[in-house]
Amino acid sequence: MKRLMIKTLVAAAAVAAFGMASAQDIKEHAFKFTLNGPEGHPAAAGMKKFAELVSAKSGGKIKVNLFYNGTLGSDQAVVSAMKGGTIEMAVMNSGILASEVKELAIFDFPFLFANEKESDAIVDGPVGKKMHALLEAKGLVGLSYWELGYRQITNSKRPLNKVEDIEGLKLRVIPNPINVAWVKALGANPTPMPFPEVYGGLEQKAIDGQENPISVIAANKFWEVQKNIALTNHQYNPQSVIFSKKVWDTLTPTEKKLIDNAADEAAIVQRKESRAALAANLELLKKNGMTVTTFSPAEVAKLREKMKPVIAQFSASVGEATVNETMAELAKLRK
Repeated sequence: MKRLMIKTLVAAAAVAAFGMASAQDIKEHAFKFTLNGPEGHPAAAGMKKFAELVSAKSGGKIKVNLFYNGTLGSDQAVVSAMKGGTIEMAVMNSGILASEVKELAIFDFPFLFANEKESDAIVDGPVGKKMHALLEAKGLVGLSYWELGYRQITNSKRPLNKVEDIEGLKLRVIPNPINVAWVKALGANPTPMPFPEVYGGLEQKAIDGQENPISVIAANKFWEVQKNIALTNHQYNPQSVIFSKKVWDTLTPTEKKLIDNAADEAAIVQRKESRAALAANLELLKKNGMTVTTFSPAEVAKLREKMKPVIAQFSASVGEATVNETMAELAKLRK
């Protein structure tokens, strides 16, 4: 009994010493964390949770200041500033970072994932980890993946019930080659346009429609300028939470672990809240007069068939090894 008590006291002392060492390893910091979207954006919930966790885990020593609406600059400007160490953190569509690491463009592939189980498994698994690891050579540290969600098509012309209904529509797309290609493959007219210009373009009839997740469509009140939404789930947008490597390299191992863990914990909360809001946002769209349609399994199969040449076209630029590994992981999940 006496020996057990001594062992217990020694263990307790070791734990206390570790706690003291950890506390000493955490310095005072103030980090800027930016998002090129409004406070109602799905990523905002993750940002708030992350800031809360970091403050709690650091005993208030590390403060995370949140910036919305692109107040610190465009995504491209933010990436440049992060490389220079003047902005510490950002969250943005993973596909945007394809300009830094070409492999990340795979997340722009249409109909890559069938459901959230698949998307979670890929971004949280070996494929997602490898892609974020590639960012380090570019001056960025990938911490975790949050989500924007699955994208849907809206338009002011007609309800979409079959693939042919998409033909001829002038659709705004995110300005990148893959998005232009898949819209062309459906017989529509892709119109690359920065997001802040989309509402005005729809209102002035410069474009017939656009595609975005339900949360974005609701947050921006697109029902005021669009009357039809088709639930196509044609693309999934993970959001990369990234940190300036220049700043990261100045942190202690304890601080790095604290931040990394907080980003992962916030990911669970962010995805849960994002998915929970889907039904409410869809009801909001209906309440405000939008006609909601879905494609039959046969029409979805036709859509997937039309996307195959697009995936084949961009597999080489993304990297055959990355595409093959991703497809192999998806095949395992679908068994």
